[in-house]
Amino acid sequence: MTEAKEAILLVGGKGTRLRPLTVHTPKPMVPAAGVPFLTHQLARARAAGVEHIVLATSYLAEVFEPYFGDGSSLGLHIEYVTEQEPLGTGGAIRNVAAKLSSGPDEPVLIFNGDILTGLDIRALVTSHNDSGADVSLHLTRVEDPRAFGLVPTDATGRVTAFLEKPQTPEEIVTDQINAGAYIFRRSVIDTIPEGRPVSVERETFPGLLASGAHLQGMVDSTYWLDLGTPQAFVRGSADLVLGRAPSPAVPGRCGDRLVLETATVAADAKLTGGTVIGADAVIGAGARIDGSAVLAGAVVEAGAVVTDSLIGAGARIGSRTVLSGAVIGDGARVGADNELRDGVRIWCGAVLPDAAIRFSSDQ
Repeated sequence: MTEAKEAILLVGGKGTRLRPLTVHTPKPMVPAAGVPFLTHQLARARAAGVEHIVLATSYLAEVFEPYFGDGSSLGLHIEYVTEQEPLGTGGAIRNVAAKLSSGPDEPVLIFNGDILTGLDIRALVTSHNDSGADVSLHLTRVEDPRAFGLVPTDATGRVTAFLEKPQTPEEIVTDQINAGAYIFRRSVIDTIPEGRPVSVERETFPGLLASGAHLQGMVDSTYWLDLGTPQAFVRGSADLVLGRAPSPAVPGRCGDRLVLETATVAADAKLTGGTVIGADAVIGAGARIDGSAVLAGAVVEAGAVVTDSLIGAGARIGSRTVLSGAVIGDGARVGADNELRDGVRIWCGAVLPDAAIRFSSDQ
């Protein structure tokens, strides 16, 4: 069997929907379960037999290489290619093709840098090889496919169409969506136009289909989550800690909580629901934190209650403050006795005085 020894990882996006998390940090480098999210993807690719990975970078490209270096600490050979102008998903793939050493018919794994998945990568490669496809796509099923690209297939799994973000009931002909991981026959990558923006979803795949190429879909309904929003990112981090989303890179045993070694947690603080406490963070007496991520150097003072929230690096949450579904940017200061709920975002470095925002209990 031909294994996919090489992979391209698309990590150039700006992560606009994740702000303020991505003001100083590219989306794939935001910590999930104690390490940059990208670490989980790299580790899972390595576990599936991938040896060489090219990172297609753009936004804040300079932060990747100092962290991962040549990849040897993960058992990988990592190279970096930076887009000078955004090229889209297809353009990014074409832009890094020169770094690949695979033969024309060998499989190359390509995946998006913002998807947390339990995909069986080896099974996708096997499906690709067995079907003789030019491109194979990981498909997953979702209840409401309107926000995604639909990918109907025939009885043999062969792709029959690509339908971008359908809106009317008549357009929703399947619940199968493009899940953001692909196997390309190496020679197919060279057919993507060079030096201009190309969307693999809107241009490359429909064009290949129209030209008679064989595109194969493999439905894999294991864990799958698009980490495009802060709420999804927090959920994904918690699911990694809980073991619901598999990753060999979680720095500790899976369970209700993950506390990095240099963090300080008061004896009576309660951490539940896959909460992660980052390096050098401090959790005060009686604090209750559920399903949340507290990044490096952040402080949660005594009696604070934090649920389904993300607290950025170096931020401080005052005593008795309640956060629910909130995102606190790096270095922000939220004073005591505040109550922030339902998607509230506090920008990096912002300062909120004591008792500035409260929700009335009789609302």
